[in-house]
Amino acid sequence: MKINNLPEVFTAALPVLKEINEAGYEAYFVGGSVRDLLLNRHIHDVDIATSAYPMEIKQIFKKTIDTGIKHGTVTVLYEGESYEITTFRTESGYQDFRRPDHVTFVQNLSEDLKRRDFTINALCMNSDGVIIDLLDGTRDLENRIIRVIGDTKQKLTEDPLRILRAIR
Repeated sequence: MKINNLPEVFTAALPVLKEINEAGYEAYFVGGSVRDLLLNRHIHDVDIATSAYPMEIKQIFKKTIDTGIKHGTVTVLYEGESYEITTFRTESGYQDFRRPDHVTFVQNLSEDLKRRDFTINALCMNSDGVIIDLLDGTRDLENRIIRVIGDTKQKLTEDPLRILRAIR
């Protein structure tokens, strides 16, 4: 599926994706913004996932903030907007029931998407507007299903706020 008429929130962020791509890395819009685009909902902001490591993002862009550097997130300030860019990763251990104890950066989009909570939040879109749906999130949207990725009990125990996000 391809989206031809992107809302302004995406078109404003396209140069960020393109700069990452031109530097030789993968980059995608990911998560709730893509889900909300498909649902024709208002989109507040976009998140970007990339194969670039945080230090590589900091080399590509002049203005950055180390938002959650140990978890792979750098905020890029670009044309008056801020964009959270997170390196593809896997996670393990949730001792505080909110954030992972251990993060491993990976170079594989599929592995990154498998760590997410719900299939409808594992949707991504490239700079050409092509939706990438490796876990059948679009089918779940069409069927109005909220499906956990992986083991449901484990995912909801890791971060109990996921239950509230599912209800919302």
